[in-house]
Amino acid sequence: MLVRYVAIGDSFTEGVGDPVPGGVRGWADLVALGLAADSGRGVHYANLAIRGRLLEPIATEQCDAALELDPRPDVMTFNGSGNDMMRPGWNAVRIEALIRRVMERTESAGVRLVMLSGPDPTERLPRGRVFAERAGELMEIVDRVVGEYPHVMFVDNYRDREMRRAAYWSEDRLHLNALGHSRVAARVLAAMGVETDLPVAASSDLGSRGLLSEAAYVGRYVLPWLGRRLTGKSSGDGRDPKHATWSLVEPPAAPV
Repeated sequence: MLVRYVAIGDSFTEGVGDPVPGGVRGWADLVALGLAADSGRGVHYANLAIRGRLLEPIATEQCDAALELDPRPDVMTFNGSGNDMMRPGWNAVRIEALIRRVMERTESAGVRLVMLSGPDPTERLPRGRVFAERAGELMEIVDRVVGEYPHVMFVDNYRDREMRRAAYWSEDRLHLNALGHSRVAARVLAAMGVETDLPVAASSDLGSRGLLSEAAYVGRYVLPWLGRRLTGKSSGDGRDPKHATWSLVEPPAAPV
């Protein structure tokens, strides 16, 4: 039987920061390819993640849509709340309830759940301290509840100190680059029992940035983000999932 793998989440799971012709790739696509290579037969894959999504629509709309796929998935990866941390109204009690909802829904459906934390971007982000405080609350929630659900596996990227280095991040300092996505994919595959090499950046971190580069960064990334917050818009408005239904991922061709 072919494995059926579905991913739900936000820009992290959609693959933002890892561009390919016509769109983005990302760690979830790489996990599907790794599962196909390991099985030698192919994997059915869907990815319902959309950039900018808060945890509530991920844990309700995306989760329900994923479990309604026909046939039902064998395994689901789940990540969310990064966008919640960056906005007013953070509510740890509500966050925990939504996480528990995904765990309970997948448990009832008999679907194996792999939950991921995103890596830690706070060292180079504006308002990084606020993000770090809320991420600490999130990690406490996950540490407390994940053991209550035997079908849940947790891949802790937030505490992977290696991935805090600039070499794994895109220019916006919020999303991983191709190398970062590859490292996350390797960590997820290893947790699933698929032997794979763990990518490590060869280059050292970038040096300190000057005033001109910081001003350019603020103009290119921070101000547009603030503009969306002030107007109530999201980077994911009007976007559809990149793989809303099952697609077959074939094993990579053997080298000649």
